[in-house]
Amino acid sequence: MIDRIDLPAGVEPGLRFALLLDSRGGCRDLDWQGVDAWRPEDGFLWVHLERDSDDTAAWIQQSSGIDPLVGEALLAEDTRPRIEPIEEAMLIVLRGINRAEVEEAELVPIHIWIDASRALTLRDRDHHLVALRDIRFALVAGRGPKTGGALLMQIADKVIRDVEPVIDEMDDALERLEDRLSDKDSPALRSELAQIRRDAIHLRRYLGPQREAMVHLQAEPTPLLDRTSRLRLRGVTDRVVRACEDLDAVRDRATILYQDLTAQIQESIARTSYRFTVVAAVLLPPSLVAGILGVNVGGIPGSQDPSAFFDLITILAVLLLIQFIVLKWLKWL
Repeated sequence: MIDRIDLPAGVEPGLRFALLLDSRGGCRDLDWQGVDAWRPEDGFLWVHLERDSDDTAAWIQQSSGIDPLVGEALLAEDTRPRIEPIEEAMLIVLRGINRAEVEEAELVPIHIWIDASRALTLRDRDHHLVALRDIRFALVAGRGPKTGGALLMQIADKVIRDVEPVIDEMDDALERLEDRLSDKDSPALRSELAQIRRDAIHLRRYLGPQREAMVHLQAEPTPLLDRTSRLRLRGVTDRVVRACEDLDAVRDRATILYQDLTAQIQESIARTSYRFTVVAAVLLPPSLVAGILGVNVGGIPGSQDPSAFFDLITILAVLLLIQFIVLKWLKWL
């Protein structure tokens, strides 16, 4: 078995890799010179480029032979998933999970230009899409796509494949948070819930348009997709729809958990305030009596009686008992 580590990438400026498909599931690697020397009769060509490279921009604009407006769209920085048929070709923008060392889920764009004889894919230099690497590995092993339509479907399929485990992880995290909902560490719970909500909103923001793009592609009468590719496209579309529904469920569950946690915090604050109010109400009459007896004027009763202090304590104790009985009767305790 071929080790994926043995697959070179990014050896030449702007070019991640270039593969010439042999229509039997295999391929042959090309460099920039081989890409420039390629002709449609040689076979289907897949060129994977770094979108933010000056060498890529120069080749797209000067040597690729595609329309300048299409070239600008391929090199655009911030794009939403979409499908744009252009004569016998298509401009496609999809989003996949970035497997770089990032702390949160991130959907990054992959720009695709595909016609009957060639496919160009572009992604940023610091983004790592496992889906494309897996397709290349399958081609090198002789088990890859045999046509351009099959290549496009594998890209769309594996892009959504890598999103699904992220959604499952978010769902599992929510289940763990549900079990911890009664914990005292509410700030940590709120922080984790907020992070899950942000991730769900971010993923849903791009998967929604990606779902629409897949539906559009499914209805597009393009010659690039044969019957087998269209059948696979239907399955890919269903998976994107299901991923969007799962993200909606994750977002709604996170919102409900956040509301439950907020309600628990408010109830705790209300109970604490209630206890302080009861204590203040109970201590108010003794405080009033103590305040009156503590004024610095003449005529304070019992000031010359040695047993007056103990009598006062007894009176206050009886007063507290009466207060307790009254508060119980009023159901304030």
